Amino acid sequence: MARQGAQDHLERREEDGSLREREFRVLRLSACLSAGLRDRDPTVKRKSGFLIPGIVYNTHLGVGVKVPYYFALSPTYDLTATGTGYTKQGFLGEAEWRQRFNNGQYSLKIAGIQQQDPDAFIGIGNRYTVDSGEPNDPNKFRGMMGTKGQFAINERWNFGWDVLLQTDKNFSRTYNIDGYNDLVHQSSIYLTGLSDRNYFDVRAMRFEVQEDTLSSDPTARSAKQPWVLPSFDYAYIPDMPVAGGQLSLNVNARVISRDRLDAVLANPLDDTSINNVRGIEGQSSRLTAEAEWKRTFTTDGGLQVTPLLAFRGDAGYVNANSASLDAVNQMADNLHEDVDMRSSLARYMATLGLEMRWPLLFSMPNSSHILEPTAQIFVRPNEQYVGGLAIPNEDAQSFVFDATTLFERDKFSGYDRIEGGTRANVGFRYSGAYENGWGTNAIFGQSYQLGGENSFDAPDLVNVGAYSGLQTAKSDYVGLIGFNSPSGFSGSLSGRFDEQTFEVRRAEIKAAYSGLPVSLSAKYAFIQAQPLYGFATDRHEVTLGASTHLAESWRVFGTGTYDLETSVLVKDGVGFAYNDSCFTYVMTFSQTRDTVTKEVSQNIGFNLSFRTLGDFGTSTSAVDTIQ
Repeated sequence: MARQGAQDHLERREEDGSLREREFRVLRLSACLSAGLRDRDPTVKRKSGFLIPGIVYNTHLGVGVKVPYYFALSPTYDLTATGTGYTKQGFLGEAEWRQRFNNGQYSLKIAGIQQQDPDAFIGIGNRYTVDSGEPNDPNKFRGMMGTKGQFAINERWNFGWDVLLQTDKNFSRTYNIDGYNDLVHQSSIYLTGLSDRNYFDVRAMRFEVQEDTLSSDPTARSAKQPWVLPSFDYAYIPDMPVAGGQLSLNVNARVISRDRLDAVLANPLDDTSINNVRGIEGQSSRLTAEAEWKRTFTTDGGLQVTPLLAFRGDAGYVNANSASLDAVNQMADNLHEDVDMRSSLARYMATLGLEMRWPLLFSMPNSSHILEPTAQIFVRPNEQYVGGLAIPNEDAQSFVFDATTLFERDKFSGYDRIEGGTRANVGFRYSGAYENGWGTNAIFGQSYQLGGENSFDAPDLVNVGAYSGLQTAKSDYVGLIGFNSPSGFSGSLSGRFDEQTFEVRRAEIKAAYSGLPVSLSAKYAFIQAQPLYGFATDRHEVTLGASTHLAESWRVFGTGTYDLETSVLVKDGVGFAYNDSCFTYVMTFSQTRDTVTKEVSQNIGFNLSFRTLGDFGTSTSAVDTIQ
């Protein structure tokens, strides 16, 4: 009896505790909801005042205390002024003006600092200029001005901009100016139109690489970035079928101006050993128009046959200076190629294609599977102006042949190159669905150059086809296999394999588990050396990530990326987060390392988000990178 009474007493205590915990959660939720209702009350005016301060840390800046003040000037515009004191560099001032209109909004942000120790950045973190000792040495004062805006002219047309101006190439990244701290910032002014079957986009662009190299460094990426004035795209698909099929029209134009030659040296100590010329110093322009028609027929047996017709025309102009022409000549000598650099050109490409797909459904008691053998053939003349290093390649430099591009009509990533000759693509797609919730998928195949000149074996100014796996008559094999499960497990394996020896040329392995209380992810990437393409050694990289819930609202997470080739932990970070119905708090610590100098840069970031008051803390991008 005594034992039974004690047991009843313990059960009543546990029940009372559970009730009190539930009551507390209900009260907390009610308080949050009430605050939310009050925040949304249109009769309550916004008020000026201090926002909650923050603390930041960076290896080269020291510890910083950030104090923001909000000016509620009007229902349609406001101003936030922020002062941050850094122990190593002094006072950083920021101000952001925001204004809304019925059809859009814009913002203007300025920031500046009179650095108390500018020499700390020479040769360490932000080597943007040489310390000249002049009275107005830009090493001492650093600043930026950025503005963003977007306006709806009507329901179809939008106009906007995103522009960054700064005293040096990496001020905004160094001081983590929110909205402008990406490694590559794209400044642009654009006009876009979109309807059901029309797309129009014209924009001027400038890519700014916020890197830590000297402006005089010949390898600096920032000084080699071009102005795009402008880039134009137009696409149109008629409402009515044409000859029973779909007709599509595309127009692309671009004008590029670059102030510094962008060439890659095979030997950094020898400026005549040029492997490729990624961008000429001067101006180049191109206008492209393309039309494509295709129609799919399905036989009684389920075979889908799609004939295709396409025609494309290009016109271009190139104005390269003597330094660019010298670099092209040096590259040609190294490759034993001819030089036929054109100042103007006109070219065309006509394509007759046929695709055959036969989806086969296999139904089993606990699963269903679709196997789709696919074969394509594209008959074309040879690509014009290749093999003689005749024209720049600005927008088709990034090229990867893998399972996702196997069945593309033109595998080049941009308009400056055109795939020519007669080519066949053969392979299969597969997908499976299981009664227990599992799913599988796969792609495998190979490509064949049947006739004409192989565009991927004809060098251009960046050797984009070299080591691509398509430079031979029979391409490398490409494949992908993946799975996912209802329990949260997923994974994939993709690769490119030598067409004779089946040696791995490129591979990527991904695995992930998402569930409670643990989430895990892992990725391994391998790319074989591509010397003529600018990568002299093999590339191996492993990335691991993990997250675990310690309690109902608490989570700890971390990530790391290790370069196996250079034996360097490129970046790593850890953090913790708290999340409930009222607010979210995240804090992170991260490190990055230069693969050459092994220099370490450390950052601490945090973000506190109230459900009804908004966010404050360090830049959310710094926190999201670790998560």
